[in-house]
Amino acid sequence: MPSGRTHDQITLRTLPFVAVGALVLSRSASLTLSLSGAFLFSGLMFGPDLDIYSVQYKRWGYLKLIWLPYRKLLRHRSWLSHGPIIGTILRLIYLGVWLAMGIILNGLILTRIWGISLDWQGALQQMEQQGTQYVPEGLAILLGLELGAMSHTCSDGLGSLYKAAMKRLKN
Repeated sequence: MPSGRTHDQITLRTLPFVAVGALVLSRSASLTLSLSGAFLFSGLMFGPDLDIYSVQYKRWGYLKLIWLPYRKLLRHRSWLSHGPIIGTILRLIYLGVWLAMGIILNGLILTRIWGISLDWQGALQQMEQQGTQYVPEGLAILLGLELGAMSHTCSDGLGSLYKAAMKRLKN
């Protein structure tokens, strides 16, 4: 299994190919930027190794505390953390729950403590409108997150195969 530094190098060295591929296929700067940014984020901070005390985990700084339950619940390299599509979706749902709790808590503080009234319904309508307007960018972000995670998982698999082959050659 490659080190965190190796995973970082793989992410950074493949980023130009991902960006050029996205630009050639989409012919859109916004889609290319969305996909490439998500790929970079996934490779450096949001990848499968959030299930252990890893470089990705440490990069969250104080916010790494939100990943403690995730680490405790998932076995390292399980299909739930490293599996295609499911790993990324599970991390997105997990982070989304934390974000929703933070938004609700901040809303309650603004409303109850500072007396600021919030238009929750209007905010949700605006989010829905923005969401429908930027569907292609959202899909590009999802693809970029998945590609970043898969580059990690594939390099783990190749590293394990290489180590096993070297072990067999020595015997």
